[in-house]
Amino acid sequence: MLKSFLKLKGVLISALNKLLIFSVLFLVLDVVLGVVTRALGNQVKWTEELACFLLVWVSLLGGAVAFGTKSHLGVDFFVGKLDPSAQKLMAVIVHCIVLFFAIAIFIWGGSQVVVSSFQVEQISPALHIKMGYVYLVLPLAGIFMTIFTLENLVETLVAKPEFEEVN
Repeated sequence: MLKSFLKLKGVLISALNKLLIFSVLFLVLDVVLGVVTRALGNQVKWTEELACFLLVWVSLLGGAVAFGTKSHLGVDFFVGKLDPSAQKLMAVIVHCIVLFFAIAIFIWGGSQVVVSSFQVEQISPALHIKMGYVYLVLPLAGIFMTIFTLENLVETLVAKPEFEEVN
C-alpha cells in the first residue's frame, strides 16, 4: 500500500512541479509586460490582476508540493527531545490535524467559495473571467494536501521507531 502511495505521490508531485514551473514563468512574463507597458506610459490593465491570481495559484499549489516533499515549515525542536514512540505519536497527531484542516478548510470551505462565486456570477474586473475559476485552487490544493498527508500518515504508522544506542 505504501509503495502505491509513494508512486502516486511521485507522479502528482512531478505534474505539479511542471505546472508550477510553467505558472511561475508565465507570472514573470506577465509582470515584465506590466512593468514595460507602465514605463511606456500605458500599462496593460489586466497584467496586475493576472499576476495576483497566478501568485495565489503558485502559492497554494506550491504549499501542497511542500507537504508532499516534506519541505514545509516545521518546528520540531521539542519533539526531537522526546523518545521515538512519543515522536511517532506526535507525528500522527500532526498529520491528523493537517488532514482536518485540508478537508474542512481547503476542500469543503474552498468548494463552498467556488460554488457561491459561480452562483452569484462574480467576474474579475480586468480579465473578465469567472472568479470561481480563480478560487478553484482552494479545493485543488486541499485534495493534494490530503493525498500527501495521508501518504505521510501511512508512512509514519508503518515506520518502525528508531532507537538510539546507549554507549
